[in-house]
Amino acid sequence: MNAAQPFKIPESVLVVIYTPALDVLLIRRADAAAFWQSVTGSKDALDEPWDVTAAREVAEETGFDCRAEPSAGTLTDWDLQNVYEIYPRWRGRYAPGVTHNTEHLFGLCLPQALAPRLAPAEHTAWQWLPYRDAAQACFSPSNAEAILLLPQFAR
Repeated sequence: MNAAQPFKIPESVLVVIYTPALDVLLIRRADAAAFWQSVTGSKDALDEPWDVTAAREVAEETGFDCRAEPSAGTLTDWDLQNVYEIYPRWRGRYAPGVTHNTEHLFGLCLPQALAPRLAPAEHTAWQWLPYRDAAQACFSPSNAEAILLLPQFAR
């Protein structure tokens, strides 16, 4: 991080985007080509509500505006959180001494598999996979676990 950029807040969202058939959208990180994941992102401010963070990150990373477009699905708060150790390669984005992140889980059910508009600086590819295959493809254990919870949260 440079002096002009503030440190990331160690509070983030994970949004599992899925269809009624339980196919899951995964996006590949631009800064780690082997890393497939769901939508993730940190709060912009400590007081930013979780659902606002989730909707903003979905829009930024996929182009799906789940607040304004009914066709962009229904965002659901799963009322679950993970606390995990931040990967050493990304700790420099956080204030000195910050080693753990709290991640709040959401689901976004789209009526069908749609093509996202990726932010090329963040993600380079996308794929829809059946949820069990998507869980296996994730680099993050907490992301894989969230995807495997999908059947109990899908509506």
